[in-house]
Amino acid sequence: MSKEIERKFLVKAGVDPALLGGEAVVMVQAYLSTDPRATVRVRIAGDRAKLTVKGLNNGIERDEWEYPIPTADAREMIARCASDKAIVIEKTRFKVGRWEVDKYDGALAGLVVAEIELTDGDEKIELPDWVGREVSGDVRYYNSVLADKGMPTSEV
Repeated sequence: MSKEIERKFLVKAGVDPALLGGEAVVMVQAYLSTDPRATVRVRIAGDRAKLTVKGLNNGIERDEWEYPIPTADAREMIARCASDKAIVIEKTRFKVGRWEVDKYDGALAGLVVAEIELTDGDEKIELPDWVGREVSGDVRYYNSVLADKGMPTSEV
């Protein structure tokens, strides 16, 4: 088991992540469970696939277990096991230094989110000028909630 410590931000309107540089990887993912106590996700990123279980958030930290699986198995899980009401998340991830910038497609088109993994919950980071409002604690922007509920429509 490992710990995931991550902060999440909206990317400012009009910023094209493809112009920020860095490698781009197309991803497709679906949730087999969106229970906040243990979300279970299957993801295909490029030609690799993983099954991930994440524990309940404690601020910006949570337990995470991640395992490589055959890509064919991942495709089958997405096709057969994802809930009928769930959105299959489609996005392109751009690696920009330590940042991962996700530009969503499909039902979530228009949403662009930047995440940074931290080594410590108190780690200080410098925000690039293209980073907007922080949404780390806003459950509406958890990928499992986006898959279950769709695009956030109201402000908290």
